[in-house]
Amino acid sequence: MRTNVLVVDDDDHMRIALKESLTKAGYAVSMADNGLKAVEEIDRNMFDLVITDVKMPHLNGIDLLQRVKDKRPFLPVILITAYGTVQDAVKVIKEGAFDYIQKPFNTDTLYGVVKRALGVNGGKIIYASREMKNVLQSTERVAKTDATVLILGESGVGKELVARYIHENSDRIDKPFIAVNCAALPENLLESELFGYEKGAFTGASSRKFGKFELADRGTILLDEVTEMDFRLQAKLLRVLQEKEVEVVGAKFPKKVDVRVIATTNRQLAKYVEEGKFREDLYYRLNVFPIHVPPLRERRDDILPLVAYFLKKHSKGMDVGIEEGVMDYLKQKNWKGNVRELENTIARACILSNYSQIKMTHLPDMDSVKDVSLGSVREMEMKLIIDALKSVRGNRTKAAGLLGITSRTLRNKIKEYRDIGLNIPVKEA
Repeated sequence: MRTNVLVVDDDDHMRIALKESLTKAGYAVSMADNGLKAVEEIDRNMFDLVITDVKMPHLNGIDLLQRVKDKRPFLPVILITAYGTVQDAVKVIKEGAFDYIQKPFNTDTLYGVVKRALGVNGGKIIYASREMKNVLQSTERVAKTDATVLILGESGVGKELVARYIHENSDRIDKPFIAVNCAALPENLLESELFGYEKGAFTGASSRKFGKFELADRGTILLDEVTEMDFRLQAKLLRVLQEKEVEVVGAKFPKKVDVRVIATTNRQLAKYVEEGKFREDLYYRLNVFPIHVPPLRERRDDILPLVAYFLKKHSKGMDVGIEEGVMDYLKQKNWKGNVRELENTIARACILSNYSQIKMTHLPDMDSVKDVSLGSVREMEMKLIIDALKSVRGNRTKAAGLLGITSRTLRNKIKEYRDIGLNIPVKEA
């Protein structure tokens, strides 16, 4: 689906030049030559972005901004200003404009502001905050190199999206991107998944299996939650990083591979090294270029564009609204599960609202629960886990993803519940 942009300007030459530049960049562009016509267009059509001049007859850009915010509070608006109106533009940004572009400007400036307003970079990274802008600037610096990258951050912040962004901005973009969830695979399977095996290497090895490193040759491999890897396998991974070769189980000789390695973890890796849970030499090999993705509570400017994106994603094409006060709640909530929790909240609210208007009653209010007993917390936890498993027909990996926990943690919880006699709806491997 193409991104729809509305360009509003009473200057014919500027309006047409903007349309040509944005169309060349792949956007679908509509035009209006004054603010009143722009309002009519917004009433008739769904737009992802409005770009408007400030000085226009009938309805100027600042008044148009207020109309847009009343009708479509999540629709970003970029103002085009002349030199003498810059101070006014800065002032109205506080009133809801996303940003302003000062005349004269070039296409690089235009594209940069448009991309930020849409919050889309190389896929689905939605952001407006300075914190995420800094993260993406770091990824762009390292993307063109072959340096090993370690992405740090809490569960649900979007570490895999950042890894994909690095790959998509690298010279390896036309080669494979292979993601391996180290927490989702049992220790006895992870080795063969990573390094593969020859036919006849052991009982049951009836055919040649290519490991993930071989499949990612000349591309990128993502080792998600690398701290969950068995200590013995860490030594093998270290050899891959040092020697650029993998030891296929049952093979006579190691195989050379050209793979860019990106690892992620939600743990304090340096502390894991101190406690002897992770190899120090491997830590230094992985930690060549660390990138920290901040939690959502530290980049609240991202919440509004994320809500707008998730509404569009989960609304089934319906024009889902949000009741006054709900957005304030969403902005203030701590979001311990980060972006993943926010998306699940919006998806659930869309369903509960019957795809009409989201109200406070459609949102979970876990933050308001005070002084609950340990027993009630345990019951709540059990209910969340059981409901998640039922929703994915017992698939543990998918349930763990919904809950924002590792598969290993979920397995331990399931065992704990079974030990006290609960029937847990799980597909057995």
